[in-house]
Amino acid sequence: MAEDLVQRAHWGNLEGQNWAGLARLSTEEIEGEAFDEGAAGRTRFLPVTGRDIKSTEEQEKDGREFVERRGGRYVHTYLEPDTSAWKRKRVRLPDGRTAYRVVRPVFQGALEDLKQGTAPNGERLDGLIVVDIDRLTRDPRHLEDSIETVEHYRRPIIDITGTLDLLTDNGRAMARVVVAMANKQSADTARRLRRNHKARRDLGIPVGGTRPFGWQEDKRTLNRAEADLIRKAARRLIEGATWYAIIADWNRAGITTSQGNAWTQTALRESLRNPRMCGYRPYTVVEFDPVTGHELKNRTIARDGMGNPVIGQWEPILTVAEWEALVEVIGAGPVRGTAFNSRKYLGTGTLRCGKEGCGALLRPYKAPPSKGKPEGYFYYGCHAKSTGRGCGGVKVGGPETDELIAKLVIAKYEEEAAERKAVAAPEPWQGEDDLRNVREDIDDLKQARRARKISAERYYTDLAEYEADERRLNKDRNAWNRRRMAARGKPVDVAKEWYRDGVTLAERRSYVEQTLTALVVLQVGRGRKVPLRDRLVPVWAKKER
Repeated sequence: MAEDLVQRAHWGNLEGQNWAGLARLSTEEIEGEAFDEGAAGRTRFLPVTGRDIKSTEEQEKDGREFVERRGGRYVHTYLEPDTSAWKRKRVRLPDGRTAYRVVRPVFQGALEDLKQGTAPNGERLDGLIVVDIDRLTRDPRHLEDSIETVEHYRRPIIDITGTLDLLTDNGRAMARVVVAMANKQSADTARRLRRNHKARRDLGIPVGGTRPFGWQEDKRTLNRAEADLIRKAARRLIEGATWYAIIADWNRAGITTSQGNAWTQTALRESLRNPRMCGYRPYTVVEFDPVTGHELKNRTIARDGMGNPVIGQWEPILTVAEWEALVEVIGAGPVRGTAFNSRKYLGTGTLRCGKEGCGALLRPYKAPPSKGKPEGYFYYGCHAKSTGRGCGGVKVGGPETDELIAKLVIAKYEEEAAERKAVAAPEPWQGEDDLRNVREDIDDLKQARRARKISAERYYTDLAEYEADERRLNKDRNAWNRRRMAARGKPVDVAKEWYRDGVTLAERRSYVEQTLTALVVLQVGRGRKVPLRDRLVPVWAKKER
């Protein structure tokens, strides 16, 4: 019977055949329609309903009636809600290469079932029906997969409206033309949307989606309580507090993200690095890394045609100087003491064996009953030589070592606070003229290229050098600005933070990791009595001055 399925479908005779339907509903925005909000003087964009006239239920109903009127049985529906037949996503191919494809697992599954002749419910499957060719695909690659199923597996795919004919050579040729035009229509729509979004970006109009923490639902008016939390957090970070201390305080107080989730280091970093904090309109740039095969998303400042930051239509929380100082803290990337830490001992990950040629991390372990130590007493010791992870030659008492670690960290923070107090503010930044000159050079270079006074090769070569200088000067200015902002504030009182009620071990560890790269425990000869303080050699974490 399989040999004449295509021919019989061409004649409209489906008697004795089992058919399934493919019902796809794409909720892609077709085009933004702008309207004025009157007294507010603002513009919003509403989605316009596109080609999705029929719901998936209506598509299923029409497909069932079409099959049954021609003597066939309707046995299954493949549902594709909220699925684009055009938009491509980055995928990993079986051979390991990265490519962009239209991802439709339900569609691909339907074709495989049709080739095998079996529906998901176990019924025999002879053909597939859709409302029209637009519901089947807008992607030429998927159209060829459909043609292959009809032409080589002799399984018919038809539509109700008659715009799709994969059953004849002429029909397949015309289907390729129709899909190419539908693909172009989607590309044109995407281009209009990009233009629409750029216009909104240039006007500083807020983006859609979830409200940002610190603002009301309109994304323009400040949520005063949340904005105050952000200002205090920014100040604490600039003054030397750790990410984890802020996150722990917020989570203990029941403060959640705008989506109602607990705060994490990543969530707080991404929120504070957003240019909207200081009133700049943010803009997400997506770049493809050919080495890793990953897409890199970088949130940057939207700029106008003159290269100036676009000012957003909302109230800022931080000043530009405060935000730039904060970015200097954030922009360095993950650093010690900023991540979640589940270790159960203060010195874990910091204490190292000082025996010549070892340097292994010390491990904590409980004191055996034979030592006669109090309940809960523990040691830090080097792993046994037999484990291959240490030398077994160093051991110190845990509680005493933790106490000394606390004193070292507090003393280091107090020392830095004293240095800051001695120098009320850093010297004026000396690079302002250099930065202005570099930016003028970049503008002159662009004008020369527009006038075709220099070649493209010369333009891009010089531009790369100037932009590298600009980035270096910006980084230097942000570092100076951070020191200036920190000098104006009161340094973190680590002693108070360390011993306050409710402080967690993880918070204390974050201060340890920000202060110490390592704490080396020196070996002593058998029977020798050496004060513990003399056995600990701190390796201080480098901090930018």
